[in-house]
Amino acid sequence: MRLLQLHEFLERFSTSKLTFPQFMNAGLVRSGDKLTQLKEYAMHKGIDKDELRLLYENIIHRNEYLTRFYNLSLRIHEDKIHFSIKPMKPTEFDNNKESVYKNLIRNVYYEDILQNTKSGIENIPTYMDMLSDLYFHSIIDYKLLTPSSLFYMKNGRLGSVFSSYYFRSSIMNPYLVYSINKTLLKGTRIFTPTLGWSSYCYGFLECPEVVEYVGTDVIPNVCKRTREIARGLSPTTTTTIFCKPSEDLFTSTEFKTKYREHFDVVFFSPPYFRLEMYEGAKQSTQRYKTYEEWLEKYWDATIQLCHHVLQKGGRLCYILSGYGSQNTAEQYDLLNDMNNITKRYFKHKSDQLMHNKNVNVTKHRETGEHIMLFTKTRG
Repeated sequence: MRLLQLHEFLERFSTSKLTFPQFMNAGLVRSGDKLTQLKEYAMHKGIDKDELRLLYENIIHRNEYLTRFYNLSLRIHEDKIHFSIKPMKPTEFDNNKESVYKNLIRNVYYEDILQNTKSGIENIPTYMDMLSDLYFHSIIDYKLLTPSSLFYMKNGRLGSVFSSYYFRSSIMNPYLVYSINKTLLKGTRIFTPTLGWSSYCYGFLECPEVVEYVGTDVIPNVCKRTREIARGLSPTTTTTIFCKPSEDLFTSTEFKTKYREHFDVVFFSPPYFRLEMYEGAKQSTQRYKTYEEWLEKYWDATIQLCHHVLQKGGRLCYILSGYGSQNTAEQYDLLNDMNNITKRYFKHKSDQLMHNKNVNVTKHRETGEHIMLFTKTRG
């Protein structure tokens, strides 16, 4: 499997350099769908020319920031591929602990995570779209010129602004998946109704007690890469990857016959309706246009599939946020609505709040995400 190298990442953003006067003349500020001349915008907002020069210097010397970003988020550490540390205890579950274990996933899927997956919230550019606008076209998102952003920039922390304001697809830390299985689920035969950018496979295959992993997803590249990662991490573990929607597997006689009451654990973090918009026509949010239809035809069907493939006494675990729609007048009570459907088929065991600072929403009912645990008590 080919990995992205630093020089390739830097070359992606290599372009001719404007002088500062050229930047001032060519620069545009984007606010929603509107573009305003930089000089006009700066005059209207009272932005000092020295502050704009500082932004210009960051653009010209982009390789300094890009190198730091690559080393922190995309660089593969050979000694940080397999988990040589103890799993987190249930009271310590944190998606950002030992986040270096996310780097393999970030590297393999950097375009999907940083550019191709869009926010379901209006007018939030992706991280890569923002950088491309800034570096190639001198188009500055207006949030980069707010007083707080200018303050961070003056203190050498423009990267913190990039990380805070611009959308990146959420990633589950494989070390968290590993920890949850080692200390809470203790599964040996695992099914995941999504692949989670291969993070689930990665985390579970690091558990020696796991003898079989089966997962499905609708993104062909994710299915392909998950197979490659599985072969590299644990070639002797039985791994089967399907490339179709989980709700379609519920109608597959062949799948349901082969895997009836086969698994002792089902685990995943389901899509949060329209919070993240993935590529592909088979995505649940593309197939089902309303929230009610999505709950019925995606979520209810997926939960019934989980019930069918789990052994009696088996555990269903998913991680979910109390996300509500931010871009319409309607509010989605996602956490309660999805849990209420699950409780039709499973016995609720526990609900534990997990820290995750990287949930990509601007407003939240909670500051973390819920680890929901259910058990199958009837056939």
